[in-house]
Amino acid sequence: MTSYGSAPSPAQQSLQHNTASTAISAPEHGQNESGSSGDASGRRWKERLKSFYDRNFGLFLVFVAQSFGSVMSTAAKLLTSADAKNQLSALQIIFVRMLVTAILGSGYMWYKQVPDFPLGPKGCRRLLVLRGCAGFTGLFGLYYSLAVLEISDAVVITFLVPTFTALVCFVWLREPYTAKEAAAGFVALTGVLLVARPPFIFGKKITKPITLAIFSPSDTTVGAFDAASLTMYYSTSTYAVAPQPSPAERSVAVLVAILGTFCAALAYATIRVIGKRAHSLVSVNYFAVVATLGSALVILVHPDLHFVLPRGVLQWTLLTIIGVAGFLLQFLLTEGLQREKGGRATNLTYVQLVFTLIVERVIWGTTPPPISLAGSALIIGAAIWISLQKNGSGAAAKSANVKTNGTTQEAGQPDDGSVVVDEETALLGPREEEIRR
Repeated sequence: MTSYGSAPSPAQQSLQHNTASTAISAPEHGQNESGSSGDASGRRWKERLKSFYDRNFGLFLVFVAQSFGSVMSTAAKLLTSADAKNQLSALQIIFVRMLVTAILGSGYMWYKQVPDFPLGPKGCRRLLVLRGCAGFTGLFGLYYSLAVLEISDAVVITFLVPTFTALVCFVWLREPYTAKEAAAGFVALTGVLLVARPPFIFGKKITKPITLAIFSPSDTTVGAFDAASLTMYYSTSTYAVAPQPSPAERSVAVLVAILGTFCAALAYATIRVIGKRAHSLVSVNYFAVVATLGSALVILVHPDLHFVLPRGVLQWTLLTIIGVAGFLLQFLLTEGLQREKGGRATNLTYVQLVFTLIVERVIWGTTPPPISLAGSALIIGAAIWISLQKNGSGAAAKSANVKTNGTTQEAGQPDDGSVVVDEETALLGPREEEIRR
């Protein structure tokens, strides 16, 4: 026992210190348990968010890519429509878009020192030229049809690519062509007939889109791009006029679109033949360069065509949108399909039709007639069915370890599984690792 005011002994100091430590450590221990539980809960949420990100980021990129595709198609429609002031031809649209792609692609390959840049390996240069020509024709079919048809009708015809690709690969590459694929092709072509509505089947009566209102665009909406014109355009309940083509014009546009879709399928089959002998960026660059040179050549030699200088800020803006959106479409499709290995991303590419329907309602105030919507449903359903069949056969071939030319990896292609895609290849899903000849 110590008296008041006296100093405690060392033993007493040690006892007091241990008692105080025990008294303090109890609440601290409870706090540590509570903190550990909170940290664990936070880590679980982070892991769930990361897992959700890993599972769906590829889908998100494909979704954004399709939105850029719709923006690009809308800009092309505004520039090539017959009622557009200072109308631009489909070939000039192709020239602008693919020139931007060629410049950016060539610069990237030069910077990254891609193998065999720019001509590609000697053994497959002719195939690369064929891929470029087929892709150019396919792109022309799309933009020509955009000038005549509604955006949704022009876009949905491009979904015939899986149907035609199955047929081309059967004839050229001797790949199996099943009865299910043939039935899906018949269904898709029936859908095209409903979209085209040729006079010899449906008569000469024109089935017009469902329209809310009509607005005749003034020179202000074409020649300028200022706040006043935007306020005038968006603050009214009226819409731009979409000229109605005659049955003959519509039939020709549909035939050109079908030809373009067939050539897009031929381009994909050519890519399959090339395989991994050439870097995928070289293949895409051939497409861009051939389309740029081909469109410029046709415009220069055709007596009724000529380069038109865009008039006003709006047309320059639309041309810029086409170039940038086209490049972003291709880039984001590449990134999205590399991250998403299944068929989910492939089927998400059809969301572009939803975007185009929204755009038609917002800008032109129209909705395709029910017969066109029924045809679109048939085409998309057939395309999804064929894509699912191909994805299944690709997985089976991979499990059987099928090889090409005795090897699974050839020079000129990155061994990380990356591949650059464009519109027609995106419709067919992830590229198979093997080519069955």
